[in-house]
Amino acid sequence: MNIFQAIILGIIQGLTEFIPISSTAHLTIAGKLMGLIDNTHPEQWTAFMAVIQLGTLAAVLFYFSKELKTVPIAFFKENFNSSRKPFAAQSADSRLGYLIAIGSIPIFTIGFALKKIIEGSLTKELPIIAGSLILLAVVLYIAEKVSSLKKNTDAMTIKDSIIIGLVQCLALIPGSSRSGTTITAGLFVGLNRETAARYSFLLSIPAVLVSGLYQLAKSYKHLSGADSLALIIATAFAAVSGYYAIAFMINYLKTRTNLVFIIYRIVIGLALIFMIYRGIV
Repeated sequence: MNIFQAIILGIIQGLTEFIPISSTAHLTIAGKLMGLIDNTHPEQWTAFMAVIQLGTLAAVLFYFSKELKTVPIAFFKENFNSSRKPFAAQSADSRLGYLIAIGSIPIFTIGFALKKIIEGSLTKELPIIAGSLILLAVVLYIAEKVSSLKKNTDAMTIKDSIIIGLVQCLALIPGSSRSGTTITAGLFVGLNRETAARYSFLLSIPAVLVSGLYQLAKSYKHLSGADSLALIIATAFAAVSGYYAIAFMINYLKTRTNLVFIIYRIVIGLALIFMIYRGIV
């Protein structure tokens, strides 16, 4: 991987991680077109994608720095003392900490159980990615139609966080999109679009942090100096482009629907099927 390729992949990662169009799909398609994916060692590409996600993690941490200063303090203060209050009586910051923690349990459990499959070649198969792009577009369209769009974070329940956390596990299927699955689930439980996006991005923090650090520790000894430099550059560009993608999505969904992303997913999915059929990828 050269520097130019690293920059392109970093930008792709940052932009598509938070827009519900699947970073895995776009990175894998780009990697295939650039000839960077070794089918005999698919775990190397999995590691690369997981590590540059640390760049998008940095984007989330920076964008939500205010919440990340108040939420953990409130959560520990109100839940780990002798005068602990019930969930409903806790402050908004403490409840949000609860919702993120509980919503993260499914992805850790299922992700660990399916670790070998995730690292294998099955999750790099382009037909699976194409199908996931189209299928989730249909489901997101249904969610847009049936959602009440009435709830904000303060109205979220533990049940809502469990449902969204379980649906986040579908992001382990390439082409589904972490933000896509969680925003879709948020709409189904009645969240307004902006709240669904905010919770989706905050919920990504534990999963991306753990998977990124795990893959970094696992793959670091196998990286050459050139690979390390490319990885650093890709991660840095993912952080910058990711920050602007978050800001774009939060503002965009205040007044607009996800229709443009639904159409885009279907178009890209069909285009990918055509490229597979013609042997382009």
